[in-house]
Amino acid sequence: MRQLISTGSPFEAVAGYSRAVVDGPWCFVSGTTGYDYTTMAMPDDISAQAENAMATISKALGDAGFAISDVVRVRYIVTNAAYADPVFSVVGRWFADTRPAATMVVAGLIRPEMKVEIEATAFRNPA
Repeated sequence: MRQLISTGSPFEAVAGYSRAVVDGPWCFVSGTTGYDYTTMAMPDDISAQAENAMATISKALGDAGFAISDVVRVRYIVTNAAYADPVFSVVGRWFADTRPAATMVVAGLIRPEMKVEIEATAFRNPA
């Protein structure tokens, strides 16, 4: 059964997407930037953006009945290669025990204040 998870972000309604989609044992979490969705504030600091993104991902996973420990794949997009180490410091804490397969890409994001976007895929073994 397919389940749609929302954070209430205005971007979800405008762009027609869900923060996460659960399909069977899988949970696909959309690319998540550093906004604090309760205040729609974006910190300037890259580490704070990564922390906000991971907190949003963790909440979406929890709302879907998954946990960080279920994450099997993650993609990091940063707007500057110099952001790699600060982002790794944050996500390294979140994924210290999970250690999913990961990719980091340097690319532009849709708004200038966005410095990092994180996408995750989780799998819950039904056995």
